[in-house]
Amino acid sequence: MRGPLDGLRIVEIAGLGPTPFAAMTLADMGAEVVRIVRPGNRHLLGLDYDILDRGRGVLTLDLKSTDGRGIARRLIGRADGLIEGLRPGAMERLGLGPEDFPGNERLVYGRMTGWGQTGPLSASAGHDINYIALSGALHAIGPTERPLPPLNLLGDFGGGAMYLAFGMVCAFFEAARSGRGQVVDAAITDGSAHLMAMIQGMAAAGQWRDGREANLLDGAAPFYRCYACKDGKFLAVGAIETKFWAEFLARIGLDATALPAQMDRARWPDLRDAVAARIAEKSRDEWAALLAGTDACAVPVLTIAEAPGHGHNRARGTYVVHDQVIQPGPAPRLSRTPGRIADASPLEPLDPDDLLERWGA
Repeated sequence: MRGPLDGLRIVEIAGLGPTPFAAMTLADMGAEVVRIVRPGNRHLLGLDYDILDRGRGVLTLDLKSTDGRGIARRLIGRADGLIEGLRPGAMERLGLGPEDFPGNERLVYGRMTGWGQTGPLSASAGHDINYIALSGALHAIGPTERPLPPLNLLGDFGGGAMYLAFGMVCAFFEAARSGRGQVVDAAITDGSAHLMAMIQGMAAAGQWRDGREANLLDGAAPFYRCYACKDGKFLAVGAIETKFWAEFLARIGLDATALPAQMDRARWPDLRDAVAARIAEKSRDEWAALLAGTDACAVPVLTIAEAPGHGHNRARGTYVVHDQVIQPGPAPRLSRTPGRIADASPLEPLDPDDLLERWGA
């Protein structure tokens, strides 16, 4: 079974975080991705095996050398797409910029940066936390004392890699009709701002307060927050709708008529305290067993180690074992041309001569 992107050839200039994740996502969906790394390249975090690098072979090239640039130029000249995450202008200085491949009119040139290719900050360094701070997203997340970065999921992967992958797929689709590629300028600041569309809309309508733990979805609401259980573990409750909240209260043994109304904001602290006291009477797994499969919208907060073993995740095959490492499988699921992890491994170096011959470069 071949994935929906089977037949696409993509060159990836090795980078951090969002670039390998975007490349991994495209490779999972069937694209052949060749990952170019510099000689002596060492993982920033010291990992011997990085899940983000799966499904791609590695080609070691010194892009500062004439020979290395020559091989890269030949491959890019035959590729459908390129992924790079260097600072603006770096690829141009290597002679590998978008304008350096006039013979490959269909080339989709994917550029992944934090600040974007233009703007006063475009040449500055930064990381996920900086980018989501500038988009307004970070301010809304966390306890009242200070903003809390949601790992690097919102910036690097949500606002960055997925927008790069989506933008490139859009450009591939358009190139199939026009015969012409284009540059995809994927900036994490743009993507994370775009992800805030619903919250921006609520704020514009006066339904979002400019603070943390003060709103419907930021942990302030008694029906949308995590509660500590008897064993110190947590239960995640998301019973927003009235009927789901009523079911949740009934199943944990609380009388709704004796409690403040669900949407009485002034009484939310009292309602939170009542629910917290009840949840603290049982362990997380006891509550999980009691609430599983109901419309109470309450599930256990699992650790990273626990998640692959949960019954729902096992039933769907959400996690797989590849290269002897447990890792998330390809997503989303396509009924006819599902994605899969390619056999190519980041632990297996590619032979440049064989690759050039196979690509007709």
